[in-house]
Amino acid sequence: MDVKNPNKLLELAIHSLLNEESAAIQALEEIPRELFVPLFIAAFEGGHKNVLSAMVKVWPYYCLHIGSLSIQEPQHELLKAMIENLPVYPAPSSSRGPKLRILDLRQDTDCRITCPEVSTKTPSCFYSCSYSDRSITKIEKQLCCVNAECKTLLPRPVELLVDLSLDGSLMEKEFLVLLMYKIEESLGSLHVCCRDLQIDKLCKCKCTLKFLDLKCIDQLSVDRGSLSDITSILCRMIHLESLSLSNVTFRSLSGKVFKIFLSHLQRMEHLKELSLSSFCLKNHLDRVLRVLPPGLDFLYLPFCDLSYRDFKFMSQSPQVTHLKLLNLSNNPMYWGDFEPFHTVLINLSGTLQHLEINHCLISDSAMSALIPALVRCTRLRVLGFASNPISMPMLVNIMHNLTPMKELKYVIYPIPVHCYERWHFQGSLDRQKLAIVQLQLKAMLELAHREDMNWITYCE
Repeated sequence: MDVKNPNKLLELAIHSLLNEESAAIQALEEIPRELFVPLFIAAFEGGHKNVLSAMVKVWPYYCLHIGSLSIQEPQHELLKAMIENLPVYPAPSSSRGPKLRILDLRQDTDCRITCPEVSTKTPSCFYSCSYSDRSITKIEKQLCCVNAECKTLLPRPVELLVDLSLDGSLMEKEFLVLLMYKIEESLGSLHVCCRDLQIDKLCKCKCTLKFLDLKCIDQLSVDRGSLSDITSILCRMIHLESLSLSNVTFRSLSGKVFKIFLSHLQRMEHLKELSLSSFCLKNHLDRVLRVLPPGLDFLYLPFCDLSYRDFKFMSQSPQVTHLKLLNLSNNPMYWGDFEPFHTVLINLSGTLQHLEINHCLISDSAMSALIPALVRCTRLRVLGFASNPISMPMLVNIMHNLTPMKELKYVIYPIPVHCYERWHFQGSLDRQKLAIVQLQLKAMLELAHREDMNWITYCE
């Protein structure tokens, strides 16, 4: 017998049940709890909103995670229905009282629909909130001191895990209204735990941030905001692992606000990723690097107007010796001495996996000086140096030096200057010359037996 037959029969039975939604909802009171997970997956993938709403009310496990299920725009209505029906009070009329205490609406490819039950007496979830005073773990510890009779009258502490993108869209506004309504309905027993928060225009999101506990956040991204407003929320974040700021306005790098910002960075001992884009740091990068933890993995500094002095300090900084990713794109390197940047690459040769130096005005002579350091970065997987004024002979030289690097799989290279009537001017690209370059590079990769290496470029 084919061992897959039982699974196929189960799938057929579930899809047959979902074709009759009313029957499926009634069956939830009787079916074995082991069938809830496959039924939930099929209902979610099939868009059965009513069935999902009913399942959340009688979910027989402590936690429910979206996990690896795909969330596109049509699924947002399903998520809203699940939140609306998340029980915060016991349901005496149901023979199967609700056990669901943690609803996780974040996508995570490594997360199962429900956590394995280590103990039936004290159920737990691997993803429950650890930091907030309103977390379900801390609230339940407090409830241990309450007598059983009073406990039945109190709202059930429940946790909702979400990632939020505050972009001002209608969908976002409707979702936030639903969250605030649910918090009010729960009489404060619902803890909304946001781990990943993305903000577009911080000045328009201040009211929304009031109902979030910012202690929970470990990933923050802000596009467009004043540094003063950013520092006012950073002071409430103590476990940040990733911070991304772009298009931030402030008066001076010597002012009080920037000093306060640096003091917040200094206490972020868990920080693994920092991105400062369009954040003018000319001659002041040392002040940022000095306060960063030595365990930083990813550093993005595009459009930061970095100077020779900044690169010199970078070459001496212990914070820039263990990076896995370094992005210095759009910082013009027009000086003649490339020794500091050469030293940076040497310092990172044992860890660097991803390097981007696009749009940096790097010339043939500069690349010639950097090649010896690049080839020592044996763990490098991605290299981007597009939109730099490189000649065809130098591009060929670079390829000869990089093809022996077995870990290197993706190279984003610049279009050689001879392909332009006037280098880097829109409309002056000779596409026939570019096609010849691409054929030549492809032939060189085949000759080096590096069909696994992808050399790509893009046309402005």
